[in-house]
Amino acid sequence: MASFHPDRPALVQRLRAAGCVYAEDEAELLIAAARSAADLTDLVDRRVAGRPLEHLLGWAEFCGLRVTVDPGVFVPRGRTALLVSAAAAVAGPAPAVLDLCCGSGAAALVLHGRLAPRWLAAADLDPAAVACARRNLDPLGVPVYQGDLFAPVPAEWRGRLDLVVANAPYVPSAAVALLPAEARLHEAPVALDGGVDGLAVLRRVAIGAAEWLAPGGHLAVEVSAGQAETLCAALTEAGLVPTVVRDDDLDATAVTARRPA
Repeated sequence: MASFHPDRPALVQRLRAAGCVYAEDEAELLIAAARSAADLTDLVDRRVAGRPLEHLLGWAEFCGLRVTVDPGVFVPRGRTALLVSAAAAVAGPAPAVLDLCCGSGAAALVLHGRLAPRWLAAADLDPAAVACARRNLDPLGVPVYQGDLFAPVPAEWRGRLDLVVANAPYVPSAAVALLPAEARLHEAPVALDGGVDGLAVLRRVAIGAAEWLAPGGHLAVEVSAGQAETLCAALTEAGLVPTVVRDDDLDATAVTARRPA
């Protein structure tokens, strides 16, 4: 707890004026994180300037867990809870699981607790994300590989994975400039930009998953509602059998796709 006595109403007013929707909650989190009045002033200044709250705190809450999030790393979104639950629902007992485009490793962290997998690993292209994911996953003995999609994964797992989860970028390139400044300026572009129609990376994930999944295994990905039909066509073309999962409360869409036995 902070040993100083901040002016909470003034702090809330300043955060609200800067556009922070949950100004009261953010104020309490920043006060709890500050070591001194000067530290609190610095945190608030950076938040008002547009830094993501999670980067200032050093963590994000995701599916009830506190996940370490380093500056520059993609912040796990609440809607991605649907991806995790959809993946868990198709996983089967003691699965071999790979979390691609893992970012902070948030999905792998949750799935480790929910699935009791016999093997679990994560991978990301971005060195900062890999370093962050290792901080979250090393204590669990979960390896994190750096490289492009399946490329850095041990070859022995090709054709043997029961579940591949990928929160890959799916924002169309032209729409990246329209994202909130928090994401656009402070998260790695490689975690946001999905190419011309937003599905460039996910198409590659689909093709790779068809090779790396065991017969009967599943791929689970997140996508926007408007992209689901096009993605399902790509998954079908790759030889997978897709199913769309929707949660209106989370405003989230996930697609699972099974490799036929």
